[in-house]
Amino acid sequence: MKERWEKRRNGSVVEISALISGMEKRLFLRWALMGILAVIGGSFLLFSPGRQEALAADQAAAITYPVKTFQDGNARFYEYKTKDGITIKYFILKSQDGVIRAAFDACDVCWAEGKGYYQKGDFMVCRNCGRRFASNRVNDVSGGCNPAPLNREVVGDKLVIKVPDILTGKKYFDFAQRGQR
Repeated sequence: MKERWEKRRNGSVVEISALISGMEKRLFLRWALMGILAVIGGSFLLFSPGRQEALAADQAAAITYPVKTFQDGNARFYEYKTKDGITIKYFILKSQDGVIRAAFDACDVCWAEGKGYYQKGDFMVCRNCGRRFASNRVNDVSGGCNPAPLNREVVGDKLVIKVPDILTGKKYFDFAQRGQR
């Protein structure tokens, strides 16, 4: 039931409800038009070929580090979190022979303990079994308790590690798989 309000101005009766409904209609139409345009624009952005290419580019992305970061020979430890919540750990260092090397912070033998490595001088030491590995062998020797190699490439003044290469190390950090390998 619509209430009727009246206002007298200069002897004439004006229906306020008629004025309000006219203003409300214009405002409603304005908001409806903006909403429709927003939905159309959002749909175009979401389903356009450019958006799909951007998603594919994200999956094939690479992580870059300035080469100068590693000049001091100290190992730097990094983490990459996967979409399913697994944290992949790796380290990068410049060995005494001048090569920048990268490896997962895990090995084929001790990975299930989740302890990784620490640096002692020019060696990476397993926190689980205590074995030592010369830094100039990191990324060259694989298997056993050696740090699992991680592909990397120096391009100009950047060290480039491709995300798909990082994802190959997921098996070392999926601790739900303990005892199943």
